[in-house]
Amino acid sequence: MSGHDSDINVRSKDVIERILSMELVRVTERAAVSAARLRGHGNEKAADQAAVDAMRRELNKLPIDGTIVIGEGERDEAPMLFIGEKVGTGQGTRVDIAVDPLEGTTLCAKDMPGAIAVMAMAQAGSLLYAPDVYMDKIAIGPGYPQGVVDLDASPIDNVHSLAKAKGVQPHEISVLIMDRPRHADLIAAVRKTGASIRLITDGDVAGVIFTAMQAETGIDLYLGIGGAPEGVLAAAALRCVGGQMQGRLILDTQEKIDRARGMGVKDPKKKYEMTELAAGDVIVSATGVTDGALLKGVTFGREVIQTETIVYRSITGTVRKIHGEHREFAKFRLD
Repeated sequence: MSGHDSDINVRSKDVIERILSMELVRVTERAAVSAARLRGHGNEKAADQAAVDAMRRELNKLPIDGTIVIGEGERDEAPMLFIGEKVGTGQGTRVDIAVDPLEGTTLCAKDMPGAIAVMAMAQAGSLLYAPDVYMDKIAIGPGYPQGVVDLDASPIDNVHSLAKAKGVQPHEISVLIMDRPRHADLIAAVRKTGASIRLITDGDVAGVIFTAMQAETGIDLYLGIGGAPEGVLAAAALRCVGGQMQGRLILDTQEKIDRARGMGVKDPKKKYEMTELAAGDVIVSATGVTDGALLKGVTFGREVIQTETIVYRSITGTVRKIHGEHREFAKFRLD
């Protein structure tokens, strides 16, 4: 590496750290507040669009040359924050960006717990560039030997292996699974072990993060199929706090295989390790939209709007919780 390249890398890291210290927080705060204005209104699309608009507006103010690698969908499906879209001023360092402006659109529309606005940023080439498809996932928190669970092992074997590593009986393991018809066999298999299951309707980014907060959430293991975008975001967050995760894209049609190949996915059956989903120096910011186990939701006061945000950074393992009071949000609508 030349001295010039080394200087660029150092400056790149400095810029990422400076931006994400507060400016990245502002991006998810704006998205969360915009979505929260539509909490309980029963309109998922409107809430999601409000979050997308706000997030894109704030991202384009940042001094970065950013590319959306995980977004709202591919270009023909999403008018904003689509995969491949360029964001930022274009004058700064090159970065990959993964976004979920409103994870838990149904949760927000019904004013149920757990909706968040979340995004990750890393140096260019660090985040998995893949189509908007499903992903099979497995995740556990920190403190276990590498390989104690494996995506290719059976659910029964994974529960027993994790219980042994934890020094408990299988019935003392708690598994989080999304409540979907596709998981009927998975749920039945886990039940056979005696492990408890917590079913969630949405929010599998937070669901994976819960495994790293076992003392607070009681969750030991995440299993099941969810969105690939959420998988990359979850891996980015888990990398910052420790844990293990594997994922495999579900490319079950030739059209999906071709789309993935066009994005550089050479092996459609590849099992991705956590560091392949999110590598390098990654920073993740998530702001609560509705109250949940991870974050408090937006609170609207007459003069102040309050938010709660959590920020993760992989290179330092730092986790910061930020309570924000926004007077300008309260004075001016974000439209």
